[in-house]
Amino acid sequence: MTILLTGATGKVGRRVAARLDELRVPYRAASRTSATPFDWTDETSWPAALDGVRSAFVVPYDAALVTRPFIDAAIKSGVERIVLLSGRGVDVRDYLPPHLTEGNAHADGEAALRPAAVEWTILRPGWFAQNFSEGFFRDSVLAGELRLPAGDGAASYVDADDIAAVAVAALTEDGHVGQTYELSGPRAVTMAEVAAEIAAASGRDVRYTHVDHDELARELVNEGWPAADADEYLHLIGAIRRGIDAYLSDGVERAVGRPPRDFRDVVQEAAAAGAWS
Repeated sequence: MTILLTGATGKVGRRVAARLDELRVPYRAASRTSATPFDWTDETSWPAALDGVRSAFVVPYDAALVTRPFIDAAIKSGVERIVLLSGRGVDVRDYLPPHLTEGNAHADGEAALRPAAVEWTILRPGWFAQNFSEGFFRDSVLAGELRLPAGDGAASYVDADDIAAVAVAALTEDGHVGQTYELSGPRAVTMAEVAAEIAAASGRDVRYTHVDHDELARELVNEGWPAADADEYLHLIGAIRRGIDAYLSDGVERAVGRPPRDFRDVVQEAAAAGAWS
């Protein structure tokens, strides 16, 4: 085994696995139920997962700051290359309020990896385009209404397949060591435009309604969300409202030599595959 994949069943991880399969590159998918069990919260499971590994794709565990000790364990076990899935806003002032910035798993992971004695590459994707077809916005699409505190702000949604393509390049090719790739789509779209694109592709009636942050927070809490989780989720969407997620990045083209896929293409592909059927 040469490559360890954490998060192998997630949006990006399973796409990374599929590309490695196509390339016939051996890898070990790490999860609690994999052949070699791996649990972020159980450090005793790490050595077996890391045994014989030379490269690792690390998708941080958001609920605790465990990326740093995992990187240390990986290097001690002989891992020579780490590709870290981080996120937009890590170094953007006011992307998150101070009470959410402290303890951010992405920021801590980057801080641990940059000075480490290992070949590293950091990926910083923006909002995933697939959040509407296989993520936490899908139920709202199926209900016909995206009710969010995003205002008229736009985001440059990135295709998860593009993220996976960059990850595989960094894991298997030379020339990516020490690079931080900011990843976005080729244009920014508002939530109203998102709803219109999905409606056109799927034939469904989908609309966007702006809802005040506090009002939606109360609704989510009434639905059973912990207040802190609702607040964090809505603060992230607030970055869209404030225009912080609208900027375009060149990371996909720099890493794989082609432009990123457009949101419209991703939506049309998802509709054809029955994502909202």
